[in-house]
Amino acid sequence: MDGMSGPYVVRGSVSLPEAELMWRFSRSSGPGGQHVNTTDTQVELRFDLAATEALPEVWKARALERLAPRLVDGVVTVRASGHRSQWRNRETAALRLAGLLAEATAPPPKPRRPTRIPRGVNERRLRQKKQRSDTKRGRSGRDWG
Repeated sequence: MDGMSGPYVVRGSVSLPEAELMWRFSRSSGPGGQHVNTTDTQVELRFDLAATEALPEVWKARALERLAPRLVDGVVTVRASGHRSQWRNRETAALRLAGLLAEATAPPPKPRRPTRIPRGVNERRLRQKKQRSDTKRGRSGRDWG
C-alpha cells in the first residue's frame, strides 16, 4: 500500500484502520481501451461495520441503523471504477467509504424550535389581501352607467 494517503479519517480523531479494510479487484468496464482487458482496475472495498472496534459504540449503533439498507451481514461495500488506474480507484473507494461513515455517524440535528409568526407579518398579509380584493371588486361592471 505504498503511496496510499491513508489513514482515512471518518471524523475527529477516528479513522478507518487499514487492517479492517477488505479489498477486491476485478476488471473494470469503462474507459481505457485494450488496457481494460488486461488489468484489474475496478475496486470493491468492504468494511465490517458490525464487528469493528475502530468506531465508538454510539457511532457504530447510529451507523448500523442508518446504513441498514446497504449492509449485507453487517458489512458495507463501496465500488469504484471511474479511473483507469487501480490506485486512483482505491483512493476513491476509501474516501467514499470514509465520507459515507462520517455522514452515517453524525449526530442527529437539533429539533426545530417552533416560532410564532410576527404580528406585523400577519397584518401586512391581510392588508395586501384586502387591497387585492378591492382591486378585483372594482373591476366588476355593476356600478357603471
